[in-house]
Amino acid sequence: MRYLPSALERAMEQFEKLPGIGPKTAERFVLYLMKRSKEEVSEFAKALIDLKNEIHLCPQCFNFADNENELCGICTDPKRDHAMVCVVAESSDVVALEHTSEYRGVYHVLGGTLSPIHGITPDRIRIQQLMSRIEASTPGEIILALNPDIDGEATSLYLSRLLKGRSFRLTHLARGLPMGSDLDYADEITLTNALTNRRDIA
Repeated sequence: MRYLPSALERAMEQFEKLPGIGPKTAERFVLYLMKRSKEEVSEFAKALIDLKNEIHLCPQCFNFADNENELCGICTDPKRDHAMVCVVAESSDVVALEHTSEYRGVYHVLGGTLSPIHGITPDRIRIQQLMSRIEASTPGEIILALNPDIDGEATSLYLSRLLKGRSFRLTHLARGLPMGSDLDYADEITLTNALTNRRDIA
């Protein structure tokens, strides 16, 4: 039997779609918003809509950017080492690595990892864009910073075979990261150590 107004239930259902949010947490979020003013809730809703309307992908690294067809803040930063490219699966990994304040290079966001079981083949992620980028401007180092899980390891192996024997240094993060974990859930100290102690790929 339904005991809440339908609008409340619909809002809770939407919050439950977020990763790590269960029914109790969704209920707390919605009830909290009910205590806020209409203006505050409108601002909250507008910020969410603006995410889809105003955020674009950088045409070079495919991280989030402010303007369509324009490079992101990292790619345009002259203080970054543009000869060092860190390959990650998702933009959330960029956020995690930036929190360490250790890495000063640039990124390439694949948009996922290889997973034959789920039909994610090399043509479904941005491997060709990475190769084109390397051909256009040979980097000094490529760092493979993919999650230490089955799909991440498979993607790292595929890329290492694809990139092996080239003139640049090819490295991966040190294995301070536990197997099966995600970069965006790792603490900053672990990520810093993984970056600092990265290993060359034989």
